Amino acid sequence: MAQFESPIPGSPVVPEMVDGSYPIQFQCKPGISCWNACCSNIDITLTPYDILRLKKRLGLNSAEFLNAFTVPYELDKDDIAGVKFRPVPEGTACQFMTDAGCSVYEDRPTACRYYPVALLSMRKQDEYVDKDSYALVKEAHCLGHLEPRTLTIDEYRAEQGVKEYDELARGWRQLILKKKSCGPAIGKPSLRSRQLFFMACYDQDQFRGFVSSEGFKKLFDVPGEEMDKILGDDVALMDFGFRFLRQVLFGEMSITLKDEAAQARIAEAKARRAEEERIAAAKFAKEEEGGGDEGYDD
Repeated sequence: MAQFESPIPGSPVVPEMVDGSYPIQFQCKPGISCWNACCSNIDITLTPYDILRLKKRLGLNSAEFLNAFTVPYELDKDDIAGVKFRPVPEGTACQFMTDAGCSVYEDRPTACRYYPVALLSMRKQDEYVDKDSYALVKEAHCLGHLEPRTLTIDEYRAEQGVKEYDELARGWRQLILKKKSCGPAIGKPSLRSRQLFFMACYDQDQFRGFVSSEGFKKLFDVPGEEMDKILGDDVALMDFGFRFLRQVLFGEMSITLKDEAAQARIAEAKARRAEEERIAAAKFAKEEEGGGDEGYDD
């Protein structure tokens, strides 16, 4: 099996890359002596689709859900943000853990569905499309690996309903992978870019308000029928957010801009991006020589 980088820093995953046909021996069920152990000490990253499902289940808007159940973290220093579950106050357990198991089981996050399998993200310098590769998580407390049941990773993924979650989080993973694969070439994202990334990915109801605003409509030319679908369907809004961020972060122009002012904004953004790339490349070259300063601001 090929060795590969785990997407979860500090995780217990042994990064041995396998495909979906790889057989695993595992079963988790009530009555097993380690029941709830994995939910007692959590470190769970949430995808945008995880948040969409959970906020709907709980009857909350995205801001209410984020404030009550999550904490942000930096995927890389001074970079775009990720979101993790907030544990119980003064503890490490999941807020949704009960003696009977998960209280939001039907809408549990991707990471919970995958356990004890981890999705590995392949990336190359000139690519940002993720590949379907996996690794097996074996923690000392987990006795599910001793249960007499064998199935392939693909069979386990189907059983856990994770395929839909993977497909609907693909656009988010591609944004992160492209950002990482570009490295210093695109420089540090501006504060505004980081704010837009957080809003479009995680605070979906605020993003809906942003897209429906007069300022957005004056700048972007989105046909009325498409706009109605985006504003009326959570998944369509989420996918549009990924498309919007590819345009904002990487200049992939797929949303038409209106009037001459918009065209001027494109030219200004291109010039700014070129200057950021020049500064980033110069900084990287200095660091490679061992003579650069630590950090810099826009």
